[in-house]
Amino acid sequence: MKRVLAGLTVLVLAGCTAPQEQQPPSTADAHSTHTFSVAPPKPLRAGERFTELKMERAFTPQPDRGTDEYRCFLVDPGFTQRTFVTGSQFLPQNPALVHHAIFFRVAPDDVAQARDLDSEDDGDGWTCFGGTGIGRGDPRTRGLASGAAWIAAWAPGGDEIVLANDIGYEMPAGSQIVMQIHYNLLGAQGKAGTDQSGIRLRLNDGGSSMRPLQTTLLVAPVELPCTATESGNLCNRDRALIDVWSRFGNQSGTTIGGLLLLCSGGKPKPGPVQSCDHKAREAGVIQAAAGHMHLLGRSIKVELHPGTPEAKVLLDVPVYDFDDQGARPLAEPVTVKAGDIVRVTCTHDASLRQQLPALRGLEPRYVVWGEGTSDEMCLGILSWTRT
Repeated sequence: MKRVLAGLTVLVLAGCTAPQEQQPPSTADAHSTHTFSVAPPKPLRAGERFTELKMERAFTPQPDRGTDEYRCFLVDPGFTQRTFVTGSQFLPQNPALVHHAIFFRVAPDDVAQARDLDSEDDGDGWTCFGGTGIGRGDPRTRGLASGAAWIAAWAPGGDEIVLANDIGYEMPAGSQIVMQIHYNLLGAQGKAGTDQSGIRLRLNDGGSSMRPLQTTLLVAPVELPCTATESGNLCNRDRALIDVWSRFGNQSGTTIGGLLLLCSGGKPKPGPVQSCDHKAREAGVIQAAAGHMHLLGRSIKVELHPGTPEAKVLLDVPVYDFDDQGARPLAEPVTVKAGDIVRVTCTHDASLRQQLPALRGLEPRYVVWGEGTSDEMCLGILSWTRT
């Protein structure tokens, strides 16, 4: 199977400063399950309609190595005119296999490239660790950019998203959607099953009154050593990096190195707390925030103007729950100017590896940024509109 690799969409760049040490919670209860049920959708509002999209056929994840596979599926919503996505509800057919899902807008000019990626890989869809593989990305952050924009995302705990009446993700006529699903076999005891997930989109043809919604991702490195009571081959950082590369390809090394360049001058700073300051490229109004880590995550925070009298907390999750990753609308939208600093800070806890049934049997390792459920991420997600 041909691997098509891309990295994360990074829309703001920054340097990094060291955060203050945080005391993590003392229990692993918030990481013990992975369950989900679909609630009935909220009623349609004036001018809205529903459409449901799903994979053409059931798919069987078959990771080349390990227990993780990222698969991209191109779906055509049939947009014949400019349309806004004003809400979404992921419909996981097999929640035991689905770690998370992201839906990307594919511009009309990029649809041919998406079809090529689909046809070049065996079976339905294509392998797509990190991003979609569509577009060339930003050459300054090669390996950390994707040419397709987010329009929806789901992680455990997420439910139906309904945006404000006058905002939505703009979909030009002829645009299509890539459904990227991260499958993980840990919850299925390593046994492959099938999945045919989909999404219910809330649509509005809108007009001049609609404001296009944007998504910005704020990343920080992960450099989490083994605990003092752990030992083994993969507790060595270099060997752990080689293991990540073998599972996800050379692009994963580019991502890890790129994060260090963006956030810590290229030098890893081992420890449970990692932080990165990002400089906003343009003005906007932040509407909602979310955070994403994996099973070793303890807490995540996103701050505007950190360390100044104007400091404002946009997201604070002191006890991170893998099964509660839904976006948090801000009580009041917050205006950001070009050049403003936004900091994301994550705390991870390697001792959870011995407390969680899904990880307990795995070999101890020095954990870096990786796409697998047994690896880690530090990701703040902001939804915003232009001023």
